[in-house]
Amino acid sequence: MSDFLTKRERSSLMSRIRSKDTGIERTIFREIRAAKIHFRRNDRRTPGSPDLVFPKQKIAVFLDGGFWHGYQFKKWSHRLRPFWRNKILTNIKRDNRNRRKLRRQGWVVLRFWQHQIQKDPHYVAFIILDTYLSRIS
Repeated sequence: MSDFLTKRERSSLMSRIRSKDTGIERTIFREIRAAKIHFRRNDRRTPGSPDLVFPKQKIAVFLDGGFWHGYQFKKWSHRLRPFWRNKILTNIKRDNRNRRKLRRQGWVVLRFWQHQIQKDPHYVAFIILDTYLSRIS
């Protein structure tokens, strides 16, 4: 599949994609803050730098975009150039490694996909808060 953008246009487009403070993160942060629950954002001290971290309760939350983290990757990976296929496969392997590491250390790991958050952010926030409340009692 050929790219309809020039290299310069593709580079410019890709450089504007953020890894922190994304729209889905801001949506969930707002929901959790409304519940007056304190959390850390993108905590680099925690394996994988989860998007939300509740350190005392050992809860790590990842809010992942479908493309970059490979949601149903096998269904669409054949359409990618080798560079992007390898990049996303590397992301998937890193995500799995970080999740295993956190679980071995006793963390509860929650992962939500961009489409889940966009469809029902209140439900995603409910699951996060429910998990938080179950760990403090």
